[in-house]
Amino acid sequence: MKKILTILGITVASFAYSQGGTLVVNNYTPYDYYGAIMANNFSGGCYPYVSPNTPNSMITVPANANMGTGTELRYVNYKDQYTSSLYPINEWNVSVSATTTQQRLWNHPAVGPASPVGLNTKWGHTKFQMFYAGTTNNVPGYNANLGLAGNPCTGASDNFTTISGANSAEMFIISSGGINYTYIQLY
Repeated sequence: MKKILTILGITVASFAYSQGGTLVVNNYTPYDYYGAIMANNFSGGCYPYVSPNTPNSMITVPANANMGTGTELRYVNYKDQYTSSLYPINEWNVSVSATTTQQRLWNHPAVGPASPVGLNTKWGHTKFQMFYAGTTNNVPGYNANLGLAGNPCTGASDNFTTISGANSAEMFIISSGGINYTYIQLY
């Protein structure tokens, strides 16, 4: 009986760790977030490395899209985000080394929650530029690379403030009920 409980406990912990948990992007600004989100292995070597396979690997989160309005970007994992997110990714770039990248559809077993990629990556980095809502005109000076504190693969800060001090962004993790929630917050 102890062996069964131990195995079940390890299995549950493994699923809770996949992609380091849920990614949430809250955009509290009047601008559109246009950015890349990346997940990587924090334990060594930085691979596998996962990012959206979209034009320029970028996604858009519209102005004022956040948990308060129920319009935040939320990815539970690479697979289930496709049917549950307001901003689904159809295909992921999965890099297993510096020279080998494969495109995987959202429902491919290689990006499932219990796959080696799912179990060995964690949301950890974003590169973004803010645009005036509904346009392709960038907000001067409101762009940055953000990385989770402790991500050995980016060297990026976990927070950013524009030179004017009017806008900022941060990336952090909150753990609740055994699940890690990685937040990218734009103010």
